[in-house]
Amino acid sequence: MLSYKDEDRPDTFHSDQPLVSVVIPAFNASTYIERTLRSAMRQTYAALEIVVVNDGSTDDTAKLVEQIATSDSRIRLLSTPNRGVAAARNTGIEASSGRFVAFLDADDLWHPTKIEKQVNALERLPSHWAAVYTLHYIINDDDEIIRPGSSDVARGYIYARHLNVKYIGNGSALLVRRDVALAIGGFDSSYAATGIGGCEDLDFELKLAARYFIEVVPERLVGYRKHPGSMSSDHLRMGKSALEVVRRSLAANPQVPRYAIGSAIDATQKYAFWEFRQARRTYLSLVTIGVIFRSDPCFVVRLVLEKGLRGIQHCLRLGTTTANREDRPRMKRLKFDDHIAPSRLECPKETPRLRRHLMRLAAVDAKLNSPSERAPEADGGEESRALEAGPRCFQFIGRPQSPCGSSD
Repeated sequence: MLSYKDEDRPDTFHSDQPLVSVVIPAFNASTYIERTLRSAMRQTYAALEIVVVNDGSTDDTAKLVEQIATSDSRIRLLSTPNRGVAAARNTGIEASSGRFVAFLDADDLWHPTKIEKQVNALERLPSHWAAVYTLHYIINDDDEIIRPGSSDVARGYIYARHLNVKYIGNGSALLVRRDVALAIGGFDSSYAATGIGGCEDLDFELKLAARYFIEVVPERLVGYRKHPGSMSSDHLRMGKSALEVVRRSLAANPQVPRYAIGSAIDATQKYAFWEFRQARRTYLSLVTIGVIFRSDPCFVVRLVLEKGLRGIQHCLRLGTTTANREDRPRMKRLKFDDHIAPSRLECPKETPRLRRHLMRLAAVDAKLNSPSERAPEADGGEESRALEAGPRCFQFIGRPQSPCGSSD
């Protein structure tokens, strides 16, 4: 069990700071909940309330939270029957008192400066800027950094682009104005009720992006944990959930141009294909790749060629791989707690085709946001104005970016 000392608690509480409500949904989270709470308690931003929603846990989650709460009066525990992460987050939002709400999954970690930097970024902006997200690292069971998450960022009105590129890479990256979270109806619990929960984050973000502007702090301030028991490890459910979320979002926004609709469907189909493939669902994989082939045959050709190349490489390495792995010492990784988040990120290289695609989607966003100021697509003016909205890093990867979290 972790010990909690005076340095875990803030020295001062500034009453002039807007209150931030940290909402932590927790289901059988006893393995990680202490570390997660500690990362929230150690925030340099002191004006916090920490609302833990125990979602019908059958382990020691509630007991551990109650014990930790004795050392920090900002922590509150709410217990409900098991209804899923969306309903748990809604319970936390409704019970919160802050001007802002920040979501933290019960197995993730925050850098100490995350909330401070997010509040500073959003406070400078008018009310139609409704939320702010950060980037993340992927961490393991021991809080060690496995690799950085995506470097893709965009700011402003990003609905069409967010349909294609999952900028908000996980459920612990977002801080949102509480009144806006309530205005868009919170998180949709119907996905879990029908057995396809997993992408409720994306559903919430798309509802947010369709109506408001979103800011970004382009620093890796979240440790997003990957482990076999996480929701994202259920690949079949994640694939089905992503397809349904995007379908519902497009149905709710019929004004989206045909190009952006086709692009969003194509990107989501590719993500679903990888998820079905990891779930070893051959039939669903074949059906999905058939749909993809009609819109992007080059993707399927590349996939076949890469699979053949990997097979050849595997045969060449056969007989030496096992011995090499046994002799290889375990690499020492940096702990997320010990890492100082960088102030600037290097933009990965992008292909001309990808850049043209993103510029087109940026132009779609500009039109959706300001229909009265439309300019002819041919002059390129709208693309330029949309791309001038803020920092941007675009990444081309063979495997599509996950719409419900980072790619494995």
